[in-house]
Amino acid sequence: MHILNRQQILAAFDAEAITALLKQGFIAYSQRRVQQPPVQHFLFEQAAGDCCIKSAWLEGDELFVVKVSAGFYRNAERGLASNQGLVMAFSAQTGEPRALLQDEGWLTALRTALAGRIAAELCAPPHIQAIGMVGTGLQARLQLQCLKPVTDCREVWVWGRNEQALAAYRRDAEAEGFRVLTTQDAAELAAHCQLIVTTTPSREPILQAADIRPGTHITAVGADAPGKQELATDLVAKADALLVDALVQCADYGEIATAYRQTRLTSTPIIEMGALLAQGGRLRSEPQHITIADLTGLAIQDLQIAKGVLAAI
Repeated sequence: MHILNRQQILAAFDAEAITALLKQGFIAYSQRRVQQPPVQHFLFEQAAGDCCIKSAWLEGDELFVVKVSAGFYRNAERGLASNQGLVMAFSAQTGEPRALLQDEGWLTALRTALAGRIAAELCAPPHIQAIGMVGTGLQARLQLQCLKPVTDCREVWVWGRNEQALAAYRRDAEAEGFRVLTTQDAAELAAHCQLIVTTTPSREPILQAADIRPGTHITAVGADAPGKQELATDLVAKADALLVDALVQCADYGEIATAYRQTRLTSTPIIEMGALLAQGGRLRSEPQHITIADLTGLAIQDLQIAKGVLAAI
């Protein structure tokens, strides 16, 4: 059995090759060629943490995977990373363990960021004057990096609650070649940005319907467990079209969940990412449309990224 540490995993990581694998995985999921049991969720309120266990097998593959991913959001106060985790790969022929990827949560973070890139390819408006990043953590950094191949825009607004975290994000993003403005007012960010990515574990809405200008696209990745919400329900209901990674999962606990349960989306087009990729189309049909991508994270992404790393070892 291969045992790989974080350094070995990151050294083998090829963003372009894995993006292609992720697209194939989304398509396979929407074509019902993936066995993907329900996600297991843990919530540790006193520790400000949560954990999920996801597993998947793509029919015909030699491997299936089980992934454990945890987020403990006060870890920075202890000098620890907020994200932790590992991925286990097994033979789909014998059940034997084949690989243990001790990625410390990086594979989850990277496949989420690359899914954000794919969502932007499918949904972003053609002219972007500024990118808005809601959040200042690792995922907010990775999402920005992964947008580089999608748009030549290098103007960024970033929202956060902590001035020190905002300053650190600004320094890092400027080192990546971006010009950065910071704010603690989400409405100010939304007033300037046509492509917004939300990356926080918030349990109350940050962006409101009145904040969002016509022609804006939002990719929301934070609501990956029950109780999390970054977008106001009125904002979701206001969207002209919605992209989801998995309708059944997003309707259960994603950004669209509350509006979906309230039957406020009956006239709103909702399409899975895999279905749109298979069609070769884009979500946006009119320049002034507001579009939202709700990404809750699929185990097929964990399988595909693990396959990409193992193939490069």
